[in-house]
Amino acid sequence: MKRAGDVADRLHSAAIHLLRSLRRQDAATGLTGARLSALSVIVFAGPVTMTQLAAAEQVSLPTVTRMLAGMERDRLVKRERDAADRRVVWVRPTPRGTRLLVEGRRRRVAALAADLARADAADLDALDRALAIIERVGGGGPAPWPGRGRRG
Repeated sequence: MKRAGDVADRLHSAAIHLLRSLRRQDAATGLTGARLSALSVIVFAGPVTMTQLAAAEQVSLPTVTRMLAGMERDRLVKRERDAADRRVVWVRPTPRGTRLLVEGRRRRVAALAADLARADAADLDALDRALAIIERVGGGGPAPWPGRGRRG
């Protein structure tokens, strides 16, 4: 019988390797990993305040401020002061930012689907069952998509 720690160690390594292999698709966006990560939060959880974005990305507010300045110049996001509390700044994706992120996700999913197409039906069924467990344990569900009600 497998110990939870052994399975967790293998799952952690597998997840990192999988994400690294899919990250090759991100080069087409022209964005750094940090900007893609922040844009993902803004698109799928947005609008968010700058403070919420800093917390989600686990960086300081000055770091978020610098990152957003570049993303604004690239027309990926826009910042707006809160009407009720002018100290609060909301960050929203632009249509261009949303499109760039959605296209990037589509490329990643297509690359993974091409790899999975080589698996047999039994392996795909087993992976599907394993994913249900991973989603339950991780507290998330299917990854977010515009129009689906939540961020994973």
